[in-house]
Amino acid sequence: MKIKWEEKINIIKEKLKEIDKKFSEKEVINNPKLLEELGKEYKELKNILEKYENFKKKKEELEEINKMKESCDKEIYKYLLEEEEKLKKNIKELEKEFLYYFLPQGEDLKRNCIIEIRPAAGGEESCLFAMDLFRMYQKYLDKKGFKYEILSFRPSDLGGAKEIIFLVNGEGAYNYLRFEQGVHRVQRIPVTEASGRIHTSTVTVAVLMEPKEVEINIKEEDLKIEVFRASSKGGQHVNVTDSAVRITHLPTGIVVSCQDERSQYQNRQKALKILKARLLAAEKAKQKEEIDKERKKQIGTGERAEKIRTYNFPQNRVTDHRINLTLYELDKILEGDLDIIINQLQEKEIERILNE
Repeated sequence: MKIKWEEKINIIKEKLKEIDKKFSEKEVINNPKLLEELGKEYKELKNILEKYENFKKKKEELEEINKMKESCDKEIYKYLLEEEEKLKKNIKELEKEFLYYFLPQGEDLKRNCIIEIRPAAGGEESCLFAMDLFRMYQKYLDKKGFKYEILSFRPSDLGGAKEIIFLVNGEGAYNYLRFEQGVHRVQRIPVTEASGRIHTSTVTVAVLMEPKEVEINIKEEDLKIEVFRASSKGGQHVNVTDSAVRITHLPTGIVVSCQDERSQYQNRQKALKILKARLLAAEKAKQKEEIDKERKKQIGTGERAEKIRTYNFPQNRVTDHRINLTLYELDKILEGDLDIIINQLQEKEIERILNE
C-alpha cells in the first residue's frame, strides 16, 4: 500500500496554522503551561515538515541515480549502486518516522518506560541470565543516548538478580523497548553444571509506559502502606532502620516493594512510580481487549506466556520467534547491538499496520 504523504503533510500544515492563531490568543498568552505545550507541538510539527522536505530531496536524488545508471561505465555504476542503497535506507527510516507520527498511539510511543526483569524457569541460572539481560539493555541504552535509573534491585546468591526494575528516560524509549516484553529463553551450560550439559532457562521482561500524572490518580484510602527493615544488599550493608516500603493497591491487589534507598520517603516515591506504571499497563490492556479481542498474536503484545526470543550460547545464535529471524551474532547483541533485531520488528509492525 502506497502512503499519500502529501495529504498527511497538508494536515500538519493546517495544524501549524491553527497553533499560529492560538499564540496570539489572550488565554494562551496568560497561561505559561499551555504556551509551553503549544510551543513544543509547534516545534515537533516543524521538525516533521523539515524531515519531509529531506525525504522529497532523497527521493529526487534516487530518481536521478536511476537515470544515471542507464548510461555509465562499470566503475561509476558500482558507485551509484552503493549510493542507491544508502538513499533507500535513509528513505525507509524517514518513512518509519512519519508513519509512527500518524499512528493513533503515536504519542504513547514517545514516552519514558519502566522495565521489569524477573527470572522464571531455571533457578539460579535464570537469575544469572536476568542479570545478563540487564547488562545488555544498559549497553543498548548507552548507545541510544537514553538515561536510566534503577528503581528496585534484588540480587541472587551467585551474582544474578531475582528482580530488576528500572526507569528509562528519553523520547521514544517506549517505542524501542516495547518489543522486549515477553519471555526470553537461554540455552547454555550453567556455571553450576558440573557435567557440562546445556540447560534451558527463561526470564520474563515487562515493559510499561511511564504514566503521566493526569492519567493515574491514586486515592490515599486505596493504599495500604507498610514499612519494614531492608534486607542485605549482597552483603554490602544491612539497613538498621525501617526504611523499606511495601504498597498494596487495595482495589486491584497489586503489591509493590522497594528497599534500595536508605530513605523511607525515597523508597515510597519509587514504589508509587512502579505502581502507577502497573496500573496504567492494566488499564491499557483492558482497553485493548475491549477494542480488539482478535489481535492476540501481533508483535509486541508482551504476553508473558509468549516465548519471544531464544539465546543459544554454544551456537552464538539468537532467534526472534515473532518474525522467524535467526542471527549468529549473539556476542554483538549482548554488547547492546539490539537495533539489528528491533529495526526488523518495527518494519514488520509497519507492514502489518499498512495491510490493515
